[in-house]
Amino acid sequence: MVQIKTRSICVFLVSLLVSETTQEPGICFYGEEAWTQAKDYFTQPSTCHEGRPIDCNDIPDKCNSGVYKVFPNQTQGFDVYCKMDLDEGHWTVFQRRENGYVDFYRGWNDYKSGFGNPKHEFWLGNDNLHSLTSQDNYEMRIDLTDFEGNMAFAKYNFFAIGDESSKFKLSANGYHGTAGNSLEHHNGHGFSTKDRDNDNYNGQCALNYLGAWWFNKCVTADLNGQYFLKTPDAEHRGVYWRTWKGANYSLKGSLMMMRRV
Repeated sequence: MVQIKTRSICVFLVSLLVSETTQEPGICFYGEEAWTQAKDYFTQPSTCHEGRPIDCNDIPDKCNSGVYKVFPNQTQGFDVYCKMDLDEGHWTVFQRRENGYVDFYRGWNDYKSGFGNPKHEFWLGNDNLHSLTSQDNYEMRIDLTDFEGNMAFAKYNFFAIGDESSKFKLSANGYHGTAGNSLEHHNGHGFSTKDRDNDNYNGQCALNYLGAWWFNKCVTADLNGQYFLKTPDAEHRGVYWRTWKGANYSLKGSLMMMRRV
């Protein structure tokens, strides 16, 4: 048996004008999920991918969760994953961990611009986070999953990321939820990576804990840490949220997202 894997699907719009046939620009989907992506795109109501939404708040209620292009102020637009089926929907997802297939132990420029696949493991990019949160007021929700299938969340009434001159400083206030406020220790601090040390520790938190985060002195949360199957190789490492699972547990999954309020 011969198996054929779909690597790309392109759809073009064709206009018939008297005796002329013109082919207008279309849209392409790539990779092994090309067919699924194309089906999801074209079975949604036509209004779902129209206009210039500034974030997922502008996606109509009837639309499904999925990847959309948004156009925050002073940007040319970029793809985000809109979570439409959780907590009244319209969440703009900016981080996802699920299986460890994507390397999160990266440098400053990768975290600045973003990496990964918005439908799977990814980081949206600190420049994009600043562009989004600087245009209005946002709340944030973080959903966590352990290897036993338990779930918890942390929600913040106010969320913002500063520009690069502020070292992409985190502001996250007004906690409520079931996971505990592990982010409190990191609030108000700049972002650090293995090649850019902005923490308040004598050493380098990003190197010691193999992650990238708004490290303080050093860590009570790091959802961008190294991926382990439940138990990290040392305490305070891994996909880490201390107030929920303690100092020696690495989570199965995380989802970080924001919504305009």
